[in-house]
Amino acid sequence: NAGSTIREFLTRYKDSFNVPAATHEIKDLSEVDPSAGIEVVLHGYLGTHSQLSKNLSFVPLLSKDLSYSVQILSTAKSQGQANAAHGTLNSIRAGSPVAIRGTVKPREPSKQDLGEIKKIKNIEIGMIEIQCLNAFPKDIIVTEDTKFPAEQRHLQIRSEKSIRDALAFRAKAASICRDQLGTQQDFIEIETPLLFKSTPEGAREFLVPTRTKGQAYALPQSPQQYKQILMASGIPKYFQIARCFRDEDLRADRQPEFTQLDLEMSFATGEDVMRCIETLLKRLWAELLGVEALPSPFPMMTYEDAMSIYGSDKPDVRLGMKISRIGHLLPVDLINKIGPLTDPIVEVMKLQVSDHPGETRQFVSAFMDSPDAVPFLENKEGQPGIFIYDHRKPLSGLQVFGFEATERVEELLDLQDGDLVVLQARKDAPFSGGSTPVGNLRLALHRAAVAQGYVSAPEGFKFLWITDFPLFSPTNDVDPGQGGSAGLSSTHHPFTAPKSVEDVEYLLTDPFRVKGEHYDIVVNGVELGGGSRRIHDAQVQEFIMRDVLKMTEERMQDFRHLLEVLRAGCPPHAGIALGFDRLIAVMLGRESVRDVIAFPKSGKGEDLLVKSPNAMTEEQLETYHFVLKA
Repeated sequence: NAGSTIREFLTRYKDSFNVPAATHEIKDLSEVDPSAGIEVVLHGYLGTHSQLSKNLSFVPLLSKDLSYSVQILSTAKSQGQANAAHGTLNSIRAGSPVAIRGTVKPREPSKQDLGEIKKIKNIEIGMIEIQCLNAFPKDIIVTEDTKFPAEQRHLQIRSEKSIRDALAFRAKAASICRDQLGTQQDFIEIETPLLFKSTPEGAREFLVPTRTKGQAYALPQSPQQYKQILMASGIPKYFQIARCFRDEDLRADRQPEFTQLDLEMSFATGEDVMRCIETLLKRLWAELLGVEALPSPFPMMTYEDAMSIYGSDKPDVRLGMKISRIGHLLPVDLINKIGPLTDPIVEVMKLQVSDHPGETRQFVSAFMDSPDAVPFLENKEGQPGIFIYDHRKPLSGLQVFGFEATERVEELLDLQDGDLVVLQARKDAPFSGGSTPVGNLRLALHRAAVAQGYVSAPEGFKFLWITDFPLFSPTNDVDPGQGGSAGLSSTHHPFTAPKSVEDVEYLLTDPFRVKGEHYDIVVNGVELGGGSRRIHDAQVQEFIMRDVLKMTEERMQDFRHLLEVLRAGCPPHAGIALGFDRLIAVMLGRESVRDVIAFPKSGKGEDLLVKSPNAMTEEQLETYHFVLKA
């Protein structure tokens, strides 16, 4: 009956209050003399049984972290007496947490393969007593091929060593960051509030309603304003490993909640911040990856050059495939064929696919028929013009270029048989955003060539600072910006300082020409983070918000607290934030930040294990003065 069932599980639960303390960790057993015959108590997870007969069983006991194992020997009789523990062992399912008391014995090294688990080879444990602490359920079937879904994230973590290793690696990286900044460089770790207010910094926010009608907190997009406030508060160097929140469309490298390594320095320039970050990154790479040969200082490239040469503001320079302008040398009819634009900029690049033009032709055909080619075929500014260099053909396959352009392209690209030559047109306009069509095509072609075995995957780490970003960009329909009416918004956020005296002058005459003292740190085509020197003068900050961005008075009031702080003698200051999730993913070579987060959100922003977000109850709706529209 129900009463007896309740009594049974409560009795089992009460037994777990009397678990004997472990005398040893499994990983330390290799230091025990196997001939001493000492008695030990071990805690861990039971592995898969090997029952040789009714009277003899072997089973591995896995350590608490699932990294080590020791063999448990169980017999039906011990010293001539029936051994009740033997039957108990055989009834316990693999995966159950247990406490085992037994005697250390010498053993012959086992041939049993436990994969990534390290075996304690020279001993085994003669079991005397076993206590099951919580039986692994029979309805969860586990085999060598079992892959648990995100709804069972706890079992994903338990069964996949790569996830547990990534979390341990992440913890070590965080420890190094704290030591390098806090101990070595005298930064002060300060926690800033998570319940902030809504301010138009550039991204959509998550709001937290209050019981006061019409009032809400906002979760911080970053600690940006609080850390600037700290600079005005006499804190010379601040850092924290901060939780941040942005209500953005999700990609492989984005989560609605994420972690930043955030820092700020008073009386500092961008150069000071960059040197600080280089020192930290070099230590991380040396201690965790064994990579010592990083350049000092890291190379620098302007935003304009990065977009011109690589078609990206976060270029992977390992790929080569530099882009050059070629339109002025091409016949007009060829330019008209590759796109509908009038007087476009036409750019050229090459990819070394094969020494054999026929193989390159097969690669091109496969790529153009794949889904990866769709965005380039549907480009409103024109499809790419693709040519294969082949000395057996007129002008080596570039006949439509004409003699002069062919000669220039051959010289510019150092062409060999089988090289893929790509033309792409775009509007003749200043760069904006993070990439150009030909820059995106460069990455897609190289990725496809690697996948098909034509090109080796790039190796090593190439760090690069990208500088001299435009301070303002044209408004668009994707990013909320600062909500001003000037037709422009801050490229990064409205607190970034102009780079030079000349740039300050352009604020009055031509804001789109203003360069900001903003710097991104990039490695292998991934932006690890970005920072800037900040505007420390309240009048200049207010001028940019009111007169350049043309923010409304209502939005200006959202920043009144910061203007008051700057007005109180705030010193010059600069800082940066590294995406900590992305940093760990890059170091471990993982494609997605989800692979290095314990409980990541899905592509829809859901935690499939705990089922969040969930629907608000009627009581909650009433408490927070919400009415749901039909």
